[in-house]
Amino acid sequence: MTRQSGKSRHVTHRRIKNNHLAATGRHWAFAALTASPGAHDHYNRRRDTVDHHHAALRNLFNRMLGQLHHRLTHHQKFDETIAFSG
Repeated sequence: MTRQSGKSRHVTHRRIKNNHLAATGRHWAFAALTASPGAHDHYNRRRDTVDHHHAALRNLFNRMLGQLHHRLTHHQKFDETIAFSG
């Protein structure tokens, strides 16, 4: 987004989130904590370092969403050992 007035010019980007996607992501990540040992381990690693509960859930959701995108674009089946390794 560019704002220009007289002699000055300021270029920024907007940070907007989809509230429905964020709410769905929280539910998906929270449900994965009990169903997936890999997701639970990932969440615990984030909690042990610096993240609070919501930040760790958001990070877990981002990880799962990235894995979903990767698997769909490469036509691969989901493998939990690969998804949550390292």
